[in-house]
Amino acid sequence: MSTDEQTRDASGSAAGGPGESYDPRAVQDKWQARWAELEPYRADDSTADPRERRYALDMFAYPSGDLHMGHAEAFAIGDVPARYWFQRGHNVLHPVGWDSFGLPAENAAIKRDSHPAEWTYANIETQAASFRRYAPSFDWSRRLHTSDPEYYKWTQWLFLRFFERGLAYRKGGQVNWCPKDQTVLANEQVVGGHCERCGSPVERRVLTQWYFRITEYADRLLDDMKELEGNWPDRVLLMQRNWIGRSTGADVDFVIEGRDEPVTVFTTRPDTLHGATFFVVAADAPLAAEICAPEQRAEFEAYREQVARESEIERLSTEREKTGVFLGRYAINPVNGERMPVWASDYVLAEYGHGAIMAVPAHDQRDLDFARRFDLPVRVVVDTGMEDPAATGVATTGDGLLVNSGPLDGLPKADAIARITEILEGKSLGRASVNFRLRDWLVSRQRFWGCPIPIIHCPSCGEVPVPDDQLPVTLPNDLRGADLAPKGTSPLAAAEDWANVPCPSCGGAARRDSDTMDTFVDSSWYYFRYCSPDYTEGPFDVEQVRRWMPVDQYTGGVEHAILHLLYSRFFTKVLHDMGMVDFTEPFTRLLNQGQVINEGKAMSKSLGNGVDLGEQITEYGVDVVRLAMLFSGPPEDDIDWADVSPHAMSRFLGRVHRIATEVAAPVDADPATGDTALRRVTHRTVDEVTTLVESYRFNVAIARVMELVSATRKAIDSGPGPADPAVREAAETLTILLSLFAPYTAEESWSLLGRPAPVATAGWPSPDPALLVEDRVTCVVQVAGKVRDRLEVPPGITADDLERLALSSDKVRSALAGADIRKVIVRAPKIVNIVPA
Repeated sequence: MSTDEQTRDASGSAAGGPGESYDPRAVQDKWQARWAELEPYRADDSTADPRERRYALDMFAYPSGDLHMGHAEAFAIGDVPARYWFQRGHNVLHPVGWDSFGLPAENAAIKRDSHPAEWTYANIETQAASFRRYAPSFDWSRRLHTSDPEYYKWTQWLFLRFFERGLAYRKGGQVNWCPKDQTVLANEQVVGGHCERCGSPVERRVLTQWYFRITEYADRLLDDMKELEGNWPDRVLLMQRNWIGRSTGADVDFVIEGRDEPVTVFTTRPDTLHGATFFVVAADAPLAAEICAPEQRAEFEAYREQVARESEIERLSTEREKTGVFLGRYAINPVNGERMPVWASDYVLAEYGHGAIMAVPAHDQRDLDFARRFDLPVRVVVDTGMEDPAATGVATTGDGLLVNSGPLDGLPKADAIARITEILEGKSLGRASVNFRLRDWLVSRQRFWGCPIPIIHCPSCGEVPVPDDQLPVTLPNDLRGADLAPKGTSPLAAAEDWANVPCPSCGGAARRDSDTMDTFVDSSWYYFRYCSPDYTEGPFDVEQVRRWMPVDQYTGGVEHAILHLLYSRFFTKVLHDMGMVDFTEPFTRLLNQGQVINEGKAMSKSLGNGVDLGEQITEYGVDVVRLAMLFSGPPEDDIDWADVSPHAMSRFLGRVHRIATEVAAPVDADPATGDTALRRVTHRTVDEVTTLVESYRFNVAIARVMELVSATRKAIDSGPGPADPAVREAAETLTILLSLFAPYTAEESWSLLGRPAPVATAGWPSPDPALLVEDRVTCVVQVAGKVRDRLEVPPGITADDLERLALSSDKVRSALAGADIRKVIVRAPKIVNIVPA
């Protein structure tokens, strides 16, 4: 059934009639102006307000142009819980702001020979106007932009607090480099070996960069996810667990011939040490260059240049043939004294563990592939019952008993790991250890349009923090266009008047750090600032944060499952350790929306399937677009706009409007004197919609409202009539329920019903428990699987009574035609199935 047919069925009639002339677009300007005057969505910070507080948050918008269809879905979904809480009488914080630093603004400025602020703030104003038109229940008094000096002053302040705690530090190392954007990328910003923004192949370079020590919080980031289970999507929690990647095992020290210091290797399977037959070092790790024998140097250097051009994805691919270079050195196996050849290869990453591995080819497929490629020994040390990997080419990775392993022979895996760890520790050759896939967060970028890093580099004093009373370190206003073009270093480095400053410590000549921060830093704490956006004594008012947070409902795309959410959790834990917040997780509940696609594919101008939000709103009106988005399926599912029927939504809203114009009962009419059947439908609808909204099943909630519209229409046309008090109760109820999804139509209908604006704070109706109890239910009676009768019975009827009633039915006896009955299946009070012999 099409969406149009579903809507037609649920609302009870097809197009036609006087109410169908309602134009959802006609009321938008009227009520937008009225809401601006009333400010119904303004949160109250005062301690005198007795209402229970709720914090509804939508993920930041980036001002790269006007709102699009994805925004339409995300902000409609995020608005429903906020409006529901308003109706429940809560004091709701639902703020709006922009994540307004970033590379697109800088690239636009280069193209237009302008300053990035011009493009950024023009787009913000365009989006702000569209947001007001789209009517989310925002508190506009808390609007903020991360590129405002009043905001990024506190981003810098937080950076300095991290620096003081040893959580912000600078080091040299290999980084991902985008040759087109001329900037460093975090691992998370490299997708399939390419820059996620411009698509250019990413290179590996050695640079000195700023990092946040997020690895110090790895255990807590992982363990605290227990608090989020049941309130965050399972797939998001799984993605974060995998990204953090905690592994338990042992650090094992290997002596490299010709090197004084041993090399430490992390392994999750120290029990397989006797099966290690060679040693592999990441080709791009400093260790490889250090230990390479002189006679192998030329071959190694050529290989290292080749590896530098490979992406991490390519290096870890199991499909590629293994490559490597013998370094002319040998490592000593600490458990049996064997000399193992040391190789450099690209399938080991410098960032994993200690940048080197012991290779156990019989029980690791990548090691086995390498061993077969270079004719290296393969030794089985775990008897899994499978054939010899040296012959089959398939590593045996299952559990079994240890063999060929001296004191470990006959032990199962867990016991063998414990025993070998004990042996290594006793000989000071190793120790139990935990390793993480997570790496420290690379936060410096070689671009202009970002938050400047508040550090001054002094030849005498080293890295000197900018004093708090000199914050913010603002961006210069005189750089524009070609001044911002990528040069391999930050454009700020060339701004001599800005960069050259006296050292705050010794007064000597010094230079500002010319890098800016990753924009994920800006968005890792913005939700705190919303609690007190005008606060001047710190990044936020600690008491207001304690009153409002943690966020009750966070809504946004699953594409931020790792980066933004992980960084926000990290920031919150640091702030907790600083004594600034009394919780450790920022977002209590998380809701991820799907994508808006068209004709089965992501919208794209090149594919010719793009849909312009502004055009849809102009043609159909805001309420139609919002309702179509919310009705199309569960929030987490993708929406294919080709399958959506805005016309059907427009007709439905016309029926709602028509009911409001026809209600004849006075405002003060007592609904208890009205039609009981309609009242039962009304109160059951309230009860069901409450449950559905609280469980994010917005599409089903809308369907229930449609059913109430149908029942009300029937009562007006062929029932007690428009003057019945139950009709007014139904009309007012459906208007309040509809206000969560179609605010303009709901407000107009509320006005037509003689009620004062705004409907958003009218109060959520309470269902009467007595009206939720069904006097009669319909029991379906089947004979040989075919429906033969429907009986109206009491809901508490017994199975025996229901069976007797069904067998006495004339329609059932006729269907049986005298046949014997083999059995009767009764599911009181809804089903009786009679099986003839």
